[in-house]
Amino acid sequence: MIKINEDQIEGRNSVWEALNAGRPINKIYIKKGEYHGLIKDIIAKAKETGIPFAEVDEKAFYSIAKTSGHQGVIAKTSPKDYCSVQDILKAASDLKEDPLIFILNELTDPENLGSIIRTAEGLGAHGIIIPKNRACGITPAVTKISSGAVEYMRIARVTNIARTIDELKEKGLWIIGADAEGKNYFEVDLTGPVALVIGGEDKGLGKLVKQKCDILVRIPLKGHITSLNASVAASIIGYDILRQRITKNGQRTS
Repeated sequence: MIKINEDQIEGRNSVWEALNAGRPINKIYIKKGEYHGLIKDIIAKAKETGIPFAEVDEKAFYSIAKTSGHQGVIAKTSPKDYCSVQDILKAASDLKEDPLIFILNELTDPENLGSIIRTAEGLGAHGIIIPKNRACGITPAVTKISSGAVEYMRIARVTNIARTIDELKEKGLWIIGADAEGKNYFEVDLTGPVALVIGGEDKGLGKLVKQKCDILVRIPLKGHITSLNASVAASIIGYDILRQRITKNGQRTS
């Protein structure tokens, strides 16, 4: 396992989900005067599990905070682990499900990454793959934006996305790239073992990664705007993958 170097979680839902997920937490800081709502539950859970917490004044609290979305609570944690690509594939195998993986190529915006993590967890994806270089990692801002979903999502960080795609192909996965030059995704069978590739905000998929994809798909747009941001595109196509799987297998939604 590779350690994620960030050691801080901010925001009520994010801290609450970290507690429920059993993430090792060293101490919780509460901004003075914020003893209400979900923070009451956080404190009760901390007492129950023996995690120390402290109510601190505003100046001291802001000296600890790394984001503006702290909502009056910060948890100092032990580093979270990145997993391996094999861990992601094993998770799907253990569930006897076709793998559903998101590959994010050079995504740099924490808001996009956090939103995609939240979406991927919600639709039951088995994991997310991100590159080690030229891309956003798991930061306090990403954790906050994911609303705690990062605690449940397997995230692998790899040196070379193109090589990883080749390895996934060898495992039988169909590589689907989201690209404006692709085929209307309404017309594409998205079922089976798939990895959905989402490109960076500025460069898109990139030439080599685009060439590695088995098929490119696009989201049809009827208005004046010619593109959607990465997290919206991932949500739209990701949930259609889920819809097609449910329809094909005759499953019921919950």
